[in-house]
Amino acid sequence: MTMPRIVARTSLLIPPATLVAALLFSTACGKGDEAKAAPPQAQAMPVKVQTAKTQRVDDTTDYVATLKSRDSAVVMPQVEGVITQIFVHSGEQVSDGAPLMQIDPAKQQATVQSQESATAAQLAQVKWAQQNYERVSGLSAAGVVSKQDLDQARATLDAAQAQLQSLGAQVNEQQVQLHYYKVVAPRAGIVGDIPVRVGDRVVTTTQLATVDRPGSLEAYIYIPIEKSAELKINLPVEIVDAAGSPLATSRVTFISPQVDNSTQTVLVKATIANSKDSLRTAQFIRARVVWGSQEKPMVPVVAVSRIGGLYFAFVAEPDQKGGYVVHQKPLQIGQIVGNDYVVLDGVKPGDKVVVSGTQYLIDGVPVVPQESSS
Repeated sequence: MTMPRIVARTSLLIPPATLVAALLFSTACGKGDEAKAAPPQAQAMPVKVQTAKTQRVDDTTDYVATLKSRDSAVVMPQVEGVITQIFVHSGEQVSDGAPLMQIDPAKQQATVQSQESATAAQLAQVKWAQQNYERVSGLSAAGVVSKQDLDQARATLDAAQAQLQSLGAQVNEQQVQLHYYKVVAPRAGIVGDIPVRVGDRVVTTTQLATVDRPGSLEAYIYIPIEKSAELKINLPVEIVDAAGSPLATSRVTFISPQVDNSTQTVLVKATIANSKDSLRTAQFIRARVVWGSQEKPMVPVVAVSRIGGLYFAFVAEPDQKGGYVVHQKPLQIGQIVGNDYVVLDGVKPGDKVVVSGTQYLIDGVPVVPQESSS
């Protein structure tokens, strides 16, 4: 008879106090690992912001222009010779026809006297021919001389009279020429620079002086060919000083149909009123052409930083947790209007632009936006 096999099992009995201690140690170790794995939450930084608002701004470009007088006359001689006297000085007010200079007229005076003497001699010849014709006419009526003699006397008288008229015309011409040796003002105005001196020999292409009449000027503006497609008559033009303050306003009155071959520019003219005489002929001045106007967002100058030649600004944007974080946005900026930049690209109307503490910010940092009053 087979007896059943009995296997003895030994039970490990763990005291309750030891089990509780082990569980507490395991829980504490788990919490320590979690603390090491999770980084501390970054604290949001309060920053001042301004909401970007749109403003109508002019699209303008500044060019260097030259002012020229619409009432300026360049005085040049009509004869050649040596200047013997100058009657005026630069800046003097002169009337129309006032003498300016005297060119030596001695040679021309001799020519006039010679022509007048020849005219006097011919006048005597005409008188003799007239008397001869009258005498022959009487003899012809009495039948003493032939008809041929009468015709010959008549022809001699006609030739003498024609010659007298020719000499008279030559005398008038030489007298008019003599008049040109005294240079007079072509109009009333102010004498400009006088580049010649007494004793200088001048020709018909020599500039003697200018006579300017106060009044309107013309701005000669040279526009690059790249902008020529935007040119049109009546386009606004402003004359501004070095600080950008307007001195005069005008509009485009002339656009050249040709391009300057040497500079590849298009000449544009604008009439400038000069009521206060603050502008001068031949003056270089800044001309601001206003191409148009458009709505653009504005950001304060203090909110814009420049890094490596590029412009940036921090913008506070909502995150997924209901707060705000800042992002650094590259900007394309335009002109400065007051204390603000005109933003061409990079910021939209309504964006919250950070205006203080930007040096402490980095991209993605949580912030608490506080609207700035200025």
